Amino acid sequence: MHYKKFLLSISFLCFLFSCNKELKTTFLDTNITTANNKLVEINVPKAAGNEQIASQINSEINKTIIAVLQIGDQDAIVFQTVEESITAFNNEYNAFNKDFPDVSQPWEAQVDGELMHQSPEVISIAITSYVNTGGAHGITHISFLNFDATTGKRIENSHLIKNKDAFKSVAQSYFKDAITEEDILFEPDTFQLPANIGFNEEGIILLYNTYEIAPYSTGIIEFTIPIEKVSDYLTFNGS
Repeated sequence: MHYKKFLLSISFLCFLFSCNKELKTTFLDTNITTANNKLVEINVPKAAGNEQIASQINSEINKTIIAVLQIGDQDAIVFQTVEESITAFNNEYNAFNKDFPDVSQPWEAQVDGELMHQSPEVISIAITSYVNTGGAHGITHISFLNFDATTGKRIENSHLIKNKDAFKSVAQSYFKDAITEEDILFEPDTFQLPANIGFNEEGIILLYNTYEIAPYSTGIIEFTIPIEKVSDYLTFNGS
């Protein structure tokens, strides 16, 4: 009887181990391009492991890249793959160059991805893009993508935080240390959380892109709050 119980315990532990192993997501550095691409450079992590989890993570990464390469109305995106978007970006430039041959500056797009944090609970990925379509300067934009590590589903900011008021109070104090009053476009009493919130190895990182709350000259504003300062207010503690 004891022997059977021992075997059952071993079998259960093996089952748990195999499940955890199956759900473990790894990331490979990948470069995405096309045969005639001359303007776009893309280097992003690609999820591997459990097929369903990896597929959902990769789909969200690809959607972000496709949006970066979209010329014009973001609501008019029709491309299904990153490769289609790369081709379209090159074609748009070729058409522009044909109409305005005296404009010598070529377009360019650079997209880089980074795995910021991975825990049994949450995965955070940063997508940094630089796009210049012939203007006075290009635009750098960073997007944080957070995923439930057990399902691969995207976690919206509203689901990262379970006590928004308390979290905002802590975040505001760190925000004040990160900027000067003249930098911001809203007053301290109208403080708002940024569009980008994610996890890194030091805690939870908040990032305001260019133009989000300050003029272009200010650039990107970011700061990190140690996880122990806000863990009680978060749905995922990031550990």
